[in-house]
Amino acid sequence: MARDLYIVRHGNTFDKGDTVTRVGARTDLPLSSSGKEQANALATHFRETVAFSQAIAGPLKRTRQTADAILAAQTEPPELEIGNFLREIDYGPDENQPEDAVIARIGQPALDAWERDAIPPPGWRFDPAAIEGQWSSLFTKLGKADDTGPVLIVTSNGIARFALLCALGTRQHEAHDLKLKTGAYGILQLEDGEVTLKDWNLRP
Repeated sequence: MARDLYIVRHGNTFDKGDTVTRVGARTDLPLSSSGKEQANALATHFRETVAFSQAIAGPLKRTRQTADAILAAQTEPPELEIGNFLREIDYGPDENQPEDAVIARIGQPALDAWERDAIPPPGWRFDPAAIEGQWSSLFTKLGKADDTGPVLIVTSNGIARFALLCALGTRQHEAHDLKLKTGAYGILQLEDGEVTLKDWNLRP
């Protein structure tokens, strides 16, 4: 039987007028006012469309707050599990730096390669193959569970894109924006050991 996984990116951590920085694994910001609105919009949307049977979120405030808002709106919410690999990537020297400073250090082509193909720029501290492996392990575990109900998974931009790459495998991914927008989600389906993409970058 097929099982749907809802991969959700947390809401905003900055509001209009704030200095936006590259928030990674070592920057534990809470949701901003607009981020809380996005989380509430997700909560309302899912309350009307999906009854989650399992929920997993990264350990950072922004992901847990988003997951908590969604689950609070569910009639019979599952207990929230914490998945440490869903934390976020470590941006190294670009952690918590404004985007113009990041581009000045690494160059626009390096940033484009990250956004287009998930190739880490020099100095960013993570292993793409390891993250894909962790996603694959999670997919296998969820696919073998007796529970076949929908799963809520709340994470960050840098981690979420590798779930999409796992689903696409060696197929072309150019048709999809790897970057999951804040307050947006994608849907992957598990069936007979296979992971397929149903949709990506949906916002309520």
